Amino acid sequence: MFGLRNEDHRGYGQRLEGGMDMEEKTFDYAIYQKEGSIARVILNRPEKLNVTNMMGTTEGVWTDMHRGLDEAAEDDEVKVVILKGAGRAFTAGEDLSQAGFVYGFGVTKEARRPSQRVRLKILRKFHEEWEKVMFFPKVLIGQGHGYCLGAGSMLLNECDLAIVAEDAVLGYVQERVGGPGLSLTIPLILSVGLKKAKELIYTGKTITGKEAAEIGLVNHAVPADKVEEEVEALAQDIACMSRDGLYIGKAQTEIIYNLLGIGSAFATNHIAHSLFTNLRWEPDEYNLFKERRNKGMKESLHGMHRHFGGDISERGKKEG
Repeated sequence: MFGLRNEDHRGYGQRLEGGMDMEEKTFDYAIYQKEGSIARVILNRPEKLNVTNMMGTTEGVWTDMHRGLDEAAEDDEVKVVILKGAGRAFTAGEDLSQAGFVYGFGVTKEARRPSQRVRLKILRKFHEEWEKVMFFPKVLIGQGHGYCLGAGSMLLNECDLAIVAEDAVLGYVQERVGGPGLSLTIPLILSVGLKKAKELIYTGKTITGKEAAEIGLVNHAVPADKVEEEVEALAQDIACMSRDGLYIGKAQTEIIYNLLGIGSAFATNHIAHSLFTNLRWEPDEYNLFKERRNKGMKESLHGMHRHFGGDISERGKKEG
């Protein structure tokens, strides 16, 4: 199903083998499917590697992903949700062509800088949306293949469980834009340990799906042609549990998360995030926003990764 596109998923209530109906709802950039007690939210902008729209915008993969998750959250029959991507990638991260502009950054040196209150307002809502993923009331399984970068790695980490392809490419590459430390979250530290979390965050390095499983960032890494099968089998196992039991279990998980301070961290992360939007770059540092203005988005991104010792697109070709 890695090649899903909108035109492949028309209609509502297709008949599957075995007589079970699959309900389907198509958004502009995501597809929602429900088959019995299992739902799937499929990120669906494959021609752009499912990049997610930035905070402060209302149209794109991120927005429609939440629409799909809302459908599952409100459906009492759903026990477990699979989050996956169409095409060659789970998601290559956030759409950095929108970065800065969402706050009102101008395109010229003379443009007035956006206020802190505007940044804080937008970022508070954005972190609330991440909190919705972390505290999602149904069991959430992340399915990763191809690029799982930036927001992709964060989503897989925040899912209850995650299975990826061995050759998937993961990494907190958004830290290279200028915010090393912003994504140093409690869930990441609990998953991989403090030292490894700092290594991932302070370098923005990429790792394979196999490496991600070895350090505990995801549960399992399997050959690419087995990912779908393994995820579906896991979802079926979970769906055998009682509906009430799973719902109570997720409520208990939220209590534990709050005792660990995860809820408090979400309530304050937007403040640190706003500080990272007001950096000063020194002459020998890579300023993506300046390079984007001078060279365009694609070349500035390649330049950023070359500045850090390697082009991610080349690694993806070798491993994909």
